[in-house]
Amino acid sequence: MTRTTSRNVTEELAFRASDGVEVALLWHTSSDVLSVSVVDSKTGDSFELFLGENDRAMDVFHHPYAYAAHRGLDFQLPSREPELAAAA
Repeated sequence: MTRTTSRNVTEELAFRASDGVEVALLWHTSSDVLSVSVVDSKTGDSFELFLGENDRAMDVFHHPYAYAAHRGLDFQLPSREPELAAAA
């Protein structure tokens, strides 16, 4: 008897972090799908965008908040009011 095991393997293709926000471009090998995962350690917010055929992976990786907003994803951006008030 032959046994076939399907493994859900995710490979990280690119990663960047800045000011508590971590962005990863992921390849889900079993389904051959790409996604971009965003985690904000300051606010605790996170989301994941699954890429379609026409999405450009590196564009989504570099601009995940723009793509999330375009798709209507509900996420919270930190308020810049204290930062803007300090600059005034």
